[in-house]
Amino acid sequence: MKHVASAAILAAFAALAPSLVSAQALTIGLAASTTSMDPQFYVVGPNSAMARNIFDGLVNQDDKQQIQPALAVSWSVIDDTTWEFKLREGVKFHDGSDFTAEDVVASLNRVPLASKNSPSSFMPYVKAITSVEAVDPLTVRITTAEPTPLLPNDLSRIAILPAEDAEVTTEEMNAGKGVIGTGPFRFVSWVPDSEVKVARNDAYWAGPAAWEDVTFKIFKNNSARVAAMLSGDVDMIESIPTADTRRLKSSDDLKVVSVAGNRVMYLHMDQGREVSPFATGPDGKNPLRDARVRRALSLSLNREAIVDRIMDGQGVPAGQLVPEGYFGYDPSIKVDPYDPAKAKELLAEAGYPDGFKLTFHASNDRYPNDSRVAQAIGQFFSRIGIDTSVETLPASVYFSRASNLEFSFIMGGAAVETGEASGVLGPLLETYGDSAGRGNRGRYSNPEFDATLQQARQTLDDATRRELLQKATRIAMTDLGVIPVFYLANTWALEDGIDYPGRSDGYTLAYEVRPE
Repeated sequence: MKHVASAAILAAFAALAPSLVSAQALTIGLAASTTSMDPQFYVVGPNSAMARNIFDGLVNQDDKQQIQPALAVSWSVIDDTTWEFKLREGVKFHDGSDFTAEDVVASLNRVPLASKNSPSSFMPYVKAITSVEAVDPLTVRITTAEPTPLLPNDLSRIAILPAEDAEVTTEEMNAGKGVIGTGPFRFVSWVPDSEVKVARNDAYWAGPAAWEDVTFKIFKNNSARVAAMLSGDVDMIESIPTADTRRLKSSDDLKVVSVAGNRVMYLHMDQGREVSPFATGPDGKNPLRDARVRRALSLSLNREAIVDRIMDGQGVPAGQLVPEGYFGYDPSIKVDPYDPAKAKELLAEAGYPDGFKLTFHASNDRYPNDSRVAQAIGQFFSRIGIDTSVETLPASVYFSRASNLEFSFIMGGAAVETGEASGVLGPLLETYGDSAGRGNRGRYSNPEFDATLQQARQTLDDATRRELLQKATRIAMTDLGVIPVFYLANTWALEDGIDYPGRSDGYTLAYEVRPE
């Protein structure tokens, strides 16, 4: 009942917006480009954020990633492996067709099609599902192979499309065909690496948005994004460059919103190959497979200095993959201290007293200060005797090559997409397979970790599931399957007169932008 009431209040509030600004346009400057208009193709922040402007899930996540009713108004567990979702009445797609249970069935069944050739697919979010049944037009029954307590969390990641578009391919959606949802805005156009245009869905079930037309402009260059904000070319921007935060805050015509983020910046190492292309010891073999080497690399990092000097304080040093307060966070795990002497001892113990050769690859236009952070990390490695070179690439090239395992040591950013630990532990650390570990670009593999994570996914009791997620985290952080570095803060700058609450997932959602 609480869910239904909160949704009703939201709808009532949102319905007031058009009376305040019935025909206003909003222009938003984004830091990264949407790479596909298929909302089920690629689990990556810019795509997921854009999809939320156009599509709904059965449930959605609020600004703190708590699950809220959306196309489903309620859900219940029938037995350990059966869930029933009651759907919202009167919802229409952007093409005017009625939303029914058949659309849910078709959308969930489409995920494998959309996952073909995906760098990081949505399959982990539906892999537990064995069948989806339309009981009646407003009831869906989902059966899972085993108890799946996080099914609502997982389903918050899956966009719902019309059943008639179930066979539309990613390529067709990128060309503009079938980009039809039930969300607050309908798709108008997309120019890759340039802009996305959407228009208000006046029939939105939670009430029309405040903005009739919204243009999302891409400014990968930080200076260009800030310049657009200062000149008035855009009404708001996301991902404020750390060096410009104080300048924007000091403007009488602008304001800055900053909230703690869920995205962890981490280092992924090749642990699968005995010989790796860019990590070479004196014997020609890959040193990164040794846990002592990985710990030495972690101990070499002065995380506080990275956050303070490069990020201008917009971050928090990380010792695990989810921040404090998220389900599955383990308070017993501490951030590795900056200890270069201990790092050198571990390298010597592992058989590398004189270090080894390493080329570190990273993006240079995807995350705040990613190139500068990578250069700093490379310098820390060099200080403990590792012959390190750093190469940074545009994200459009970097991530596809990283997924093809062309590198040995990389930096990435992972958001807790489901609002709890398994949502990032699974994609990054579970043993790579057809429907597991699809973001595991280091090919870390530990059977005990896999079994513990899987047990957590099957445990309906919250307390027991939390303990299992914490255990899985301890296993992975003892191995250092990845090296956490820091959590990003999420920031936005806005013109005076409009407001945005900010979101822990970093998404920029035009529906939540309000006139003051």
